[in-house]
Amino acid sequence: MNSPFQSPRSANELQALDDEPGWGAGGLGGAIDLQDLIARFRRRLKLFLALALLIFIGALVFTLRATPLYTATAGVMIDTRKEQVTDAQAVLSGLSADTATVDTEVEVLKSRQLAQRVVESLQLQNDPEFNSRLAEPGGLAAIPRAIGNAFGQAAPDAARARLTDVQQQREMERVVDTVRDRLSIRRVGLTYVMNVGFTSPDQNKAARIANAFADGYLLEQLEAKFDATRQANTWLNTRLADLRTEVQTNEAAVERYRTANGLLSASGATLTEQEISAYNQQLATVRTQQAEDEARLRTARAQLAAGSTGEDVGEALGSQVVQQLRARRAEVSGRVADLSSRYGPRHPDMLRAERELADIDQQIQAEIRRIISNLEAKVSVSRERTGSMAGSLAGARGTLAANNAASVRLNELQRNAESSRTLYQSLLDRFKETTSSEGLEQSDARVVSRAVVPNGPSSPNVPLNLALGLVLALGGGIAAIVLAEMLDSGVATAADVEKTFGYPSIGQVPLVSSVAEGADRNLRPADYLLQKPLSAFAEFVRSLRTSIQFSKVGQQVQVVVLTSSLPSEGKSTTSVCLARAAAQAGQRTLIVDCDLRRRSVNKIFGIEPTVGLMDVLNGTATLEQALVMDEASGAYVLPLTPQSFTPKDVFNSQAMDDLLKRLRETFQF
Repeated sequence: MNSPFQSPRSANELQALDDEPGWGAGGLGGAIDLQDLIARFRRRLKLFLALALLIFIGALVFTLRATPLYTATAGVMIDTRKEQVTDAQAVLSGLSADTATVDTEVEVLKSRQLAQRVVESLQLQNDPEFNSRLAEPGGLAAIPRAIGNAFGQAAPDAARARLTDVQQQREMERVVDTVRDRLSIRRVGLTYVMNVGFTSPDQNKAARIANAFADGYLLEQLEAKFDATRQANTWLNTRLADLRTEVQTNEAAVERYRTANGLLSASGATLTEQEISAYNQQLATVRTQQAEDEARLRTARAQLAAGSTGEDVGEALGSQVVQQLRARRAEVSGRVADLSSRYGPRHPDMLRAERELADIDQQIQAEIRRIISNLEAKVSVSRERTGSMAGSLAGARGTLAANNAASVRLNELQRNAESSRTLYQSLLDRFKETTSSEGLEQSDARVVSRAVVPNGPSSPNVPLNLALGLVLALGGGIAAIVLAEMLDSGVATAADVEKTFGYPSIGQVPLVSSVAEGADRNLRPADYLLQKPLSAFAEFVRSLRTSIQFSKVGQQVQVVVLTSSLPSEGKSTTSVCLARAAAQAGQRTLIVDCDLRRRSVNKIFGIEPTVGLMDVLNGTATLEQALVMDEASGAYVLPLTPQSFTPKDVFNSQAMDDLLKRLRETFQF
């Protein structure tokens, strides 16, 4: 029987028995049943498809309407090889080739200073693409610009001239930020190569700016080295001037002190030291000469004391006078011998010859005495010379002692002068090196590939956007299903019914479209039941009827009320299906249509009665007059007729109770 009393949801929308609660009235339950999820998904399939399609179309429209962007990329490599033009060490050393250095250079390429250099070199602050103030406004915003153009007040140069320094600086910062947002710096793996990419709607501009960043990076490195060398040269030049004056002052102080203290030197030694050295050599010489003279004198005296005539004295042997006298004596002696043998001792010639011989001997002795005297004189002179030389040496040594005391201060002055001279020389050599290397500085990186004009846009990436749109569409559709199930306060499964109402669920009826095949899906459930009595749908209906009949042990169930919380949920369809299944099983079955507003049973059976339920209750017609038989199944129908008047609480009246009592006696179900 069909009644206006409505249940939360009709049975034909229940999909499967489920002991565990899922989404819906109970919210998210415990264990997740895959079949239950699939059932819920199928029930919300239209919502899923609608939202997924909307999201995908939105992604497609966004992709097709997006402005094409082009990315140009230049390659910069940190060069570990250096050209050594000179042996001089650079003021600013080259970059090391470790990972930290490469990562640091990546950040340098991203730096604000380099971006501002590129902006200024390419005058990007005058480009509307980067300066939003110069961009052409659209819509109503274009009216003030048009008015300004009419009065000559909107020209970029004129507008910029009216900006203050602070405003111009802020505008430059905004342009720099915009350029940096378009810049991408990426290290290629673990290599020394860095890709400098720039994105712009203008493909030529993208390549030009990417190359400008690469060139600016190299130029910045060179300028850093130039500045370091220039600063070093400036500092060295100033320091050398100071050290030159200091060296001159220290050297002058050394010379003044030398002169004042008699510490003049030549050949690395002072004059006093050289004088003492000469005195030592001369003293040794005179002492040797003195010893030699004394030895000769002692020898001569010893020979004379031994009875010698002195002719064998060494100096006498070497004397030319003695030698000549000896030669004369030998000659005279020979004549004496000849005269003696010829004339005898008394001959006058003999006597004269003997006197001449004696005179020669006297001369020889006189010469020997002179030689001995000469030896004594030499010894005396040598002794005096040795004494004089020893005195001079002692005086020089006294002077040297005084000079040594004064040399302490001299050494200090010399060390100061030498340290100043050494420092001056080292700085002078370094100044020459840096001066010679100025202009020979090399960048620590080089451009390995210049950016070329890209052939195609890098954005939007149509395949990627469509893939992301599809993912978002699927995600959005699933999220919509989850949200709908969480917000749904009704029941969707047998487990929901049991949990929500505390009553056991006795069955469920599927949608025909979920079990039928082909063209049968377009059949109405009541007709499909008759045409396909062996179908799964028919089996579900018969199972439901059986469950109802045996729901009360020991009692016969005759009256069944089917209701729902909302219209068009299938209560009338389920009622007709149950009635036809019972009639096919041989039971005398009646359907009472109690839906006063919609009269859906009439539409299902295709009848327009003139007498119906209200007429029977009002007593204007009998039950037999109002009953209509379903020829296809043998079930009976107590329909409703259109009426403009309906009594209050018609189903709670005595007439309704009497009618139900009579129907129990007449029909089995």
